[in-house]
Amino acid sequence: MKTIKLIVSAFLLTLIVGCDALDELTKFEINYTESVVIQSTTVVDVPFFMETPEVTTNSESTFENNNTKKDLIESINLTDMELKLISPEEGNFNFLNSINIYISAEDEEEMLIAWMEEVPENAEKSLMLETTSEDLKVYIKSDAYTLRVEAVTDELISEDHNIDVNSTFYVDAKIFGL
Repeated sequence: MKTIKLIVSAFLLTLIVGCDALDELTKFEINYTESVVIQSTTVVDVPFFMETPEVTTNSESTFENNNTKKDLIESINLTDMELKLISPEEGNFNFLNSINIYISAEDEEEMLIAWMEEVPENAEKSLMLETTSEDLKVYIKSDAYTLRVEAVTDELISEDHNIDVNSTFYVDAKIFGL
């Protein structure tokens, strides 16, 4: 009887470990980079808005490359959003007071997904924003989405600032129905 219990316990342990390993195969990251330009300004402390061009998600092929498909996605969460200053070369983010980034897609309401309420005075060429914990699968599963940036400056800027918005989304899906 002890032998049977030991065999059953070993089998169950193997099954649990195997399911966890299989579950890990259904999780992957998707990275997108969009560019925005903050134009030179003569106004300070007034919010201004800019949109990225529409971002094509290529979600169908991305999901297929990860052995899943749209209808098997369980959740998609934004894990990182980083702003990288591309130009001017000697510039930094000191001119920003605050920034909010919103996502929208066809037939979906706009949602705040990343922000920094107070940009530090010693900001460098890169900012990591706080991100929402909301499930964003409806946006990433769509064919395209748009980001809208709302920013407030606390300094005049004499030249345009080109910024890359790097987003990392964590996808949890089922492997072709497993």
